[in-house]
Amino acid sequence: MEFQSTLVLVGLMVVLLTYFRWRGKKGIHLPPGPTGLPVLGNLLQVDKKEPFKTFVKLSETYGPVLTLNLGLQRTVVLVGFKTVKEALIDQGEEFTGRVPMPLLQKIVQGHGLTISNGDQWRQLRRFTLSTLRDFGMGRKIMEDWIREESKHLIDSLRSTNSAPCDHTFFFNRAVSNVVCSLVFGQRFDYKDNNFLQLLKAISVTLQFISKPWGQLYNLFPRMFDILPGEHHRVFAGFEKLRAFVKERIQKHQETLSPDCPRDYIDCYLIKLSKEKDIPMNVFTYKNLVGTVLNLFLAGTETTSTTIRYAIMMLIKHPQIQERVHQEIDNVIGRERLPLMEDRKSLPFTDAVIHEVQRVLDIVPLSLPRYATQDISFKGYTIPKDTVIIPLLHSVLRDDEHWETPLSFNPGHFLDQNENFKKSPAFMVFSAGKRSCVGESLARMELFLFLVALLQRFTFTCPGGPDSLDPTPELSSFASLPRRYELIATPR
Repeated sequence: MEFQSTLVLVGLMVVLLTYFRWRGKKGIHLPPGPTGLPVLGNLLQVDKKEPFKTFVKLSETYGPVLTLNLGLQRTVVLVGFKTVKEALIDQGEEFTGRVPMPLLQKIVQGHGLTISNGDQWRQLRRFTLSTLRDFGMGRKIMEDWIREESKHLIDSLRSTNSAPCDHTFFFNRAVSNVVCSLVFGQRFDYKDNNFLQLLKAISVTLQFISKPWGQLYNLFPRMFDILPGEHHRVFAGFEKLRAFVKERIQKHQETLSPDCPRDYIDCYLIKLSKEKDIPMNVFTYKNLVGTVLNLFLAGTETTSTTIRYAIMMLIKHPQIQERVHQEIDNVIGRERLPLMEDRKSLPFTDAVIHEVQRVLDIVPLSLPRYATQDISFKGYTIPKDTVIIPLLHSVLRDDEHWETPLSFNPGHFLDQNENFKKSPAFMVFSAGKRSCVGESLARMELFLFLVALLQRFTFTCPGGPDSLDPTPELSSFASLPRRYELIATPR
């Protein structure tokens, strides 16, 4: 019996090895890569906490385009600025496919802008961009909303009376309220406990996605769905956010005036009503729920995390914080709130904000792409159904474009005359046709919130600059800074 079991096991291994070889050949020229194991592929070779480091290291052997098998999923990784640019910009149309990532599929139940492809993605993206712009994204009205929200944020920090505090949800509430103004047509009081619970659900979800356990769920979702674990608690918590979104949509339906839309949800409901009889209509109720969840999740956590990291780096480098203070004092003073037009007169402050984003490297793997058809790229064939990872981490650390890629150096964004300069390798919002929908909003929020805060506070922490560890606590799907206590002292 034992011999028979061994024989069956050996036979299964042979079948799986043959399967992997068949997948790798089929008469196509795949990018090179390391040999993997049956079923697991190259998983055991990948750093589970910081997978991007493994990919960069492998590219030194196999080149800037390499193939890995992560579990049963064939994956092509693109490394370095030149390679990523060629894919996302020069051949942008071929790389617009979005991978059906099981975790995101589960969260949005297979609907919404982020995970859609083809004509559905194009229509949802075009509508979302135009509608958000109509309601102020990147415009003066949005600038006024952010400036008004800045007052609430400043008052919250002032209420700490310079005592050490966990400031995470101070920033989350402010940033989320800007998104809420666009999507729901209203902001929420900082003391609203229900609002705080929803923000916690978003934070917990992003943390889980960024843990090795979350990444393994993406590779073996069916197995994890029947196993106990943290993922079930995360999904249950996110259901509260889904219920909240549905409740807001219901209230909008009850009070909708087609001639006077108030926000994104109103515009979508009007569009849904007009096109409900069109065959294959993409403007469905489920896509509305999914897209609102996309905007809420992405628009809250990434920007607030960047603000939290920016404050950490300014505490870590007090001489840089002091120089920012001086520049703001000289240009704006400490009375009026900043305007976007001030940015051109604050080159060092602008450089610091950009360098914070570069060093934080908020989404090191980017949101993976997907080959919806065979793609010819740099002499290789990327077969249909291959996951494609444009490694943004490698772009933001490319030593051909950054003088000191591993160091925090605002000089990366300053020319010899101390004027702000752009860099083509600044791809924190990705690039090409699937770049971040909320890029202009995030840029505006980061500048207006941070300048307003630095106008009025000096930031320190109980243990001093040396007590802070700027390396991320989690860094796979997203780079999440370590928690630290903040002291905000009025200037």
